[in-house]
Amino acid sequence: MPYSSEEVRETVLAIIEQLAPEREQFEAGKDMRLVEDLGFHSLALLEMAFAIEDDFDLPPIDEKTGRSIQTTEQVLAYVLSQVEVRTPS
Repeated sequence: MPYSSEEVRETVLAIIEQLAPEREQFEAGKDMRLVEDLGFHSLALLEMAFAIEDDFDLPPIDEKTGRSIQTTEQVLAYVLSQVEVRTPS
């Protein structure tokens, strides 16, 4: 199912905010570091990856790619690269 880039952005940021151990630090319009700014640890990162995979019906993320994703904008870029994005008409 195709998604608009805005739908992807809203959903991904909502998942990140919901699962962030330091949720009160989250700012939707700001590129934030997952570990340093939002307090994600390995289990929380896995939980976030699983939630995103489930929501967008994505294949499991490989370990190398997972380790390279360190900010909220990198999460968004990855998901956008994996889903079919429809352009607004």
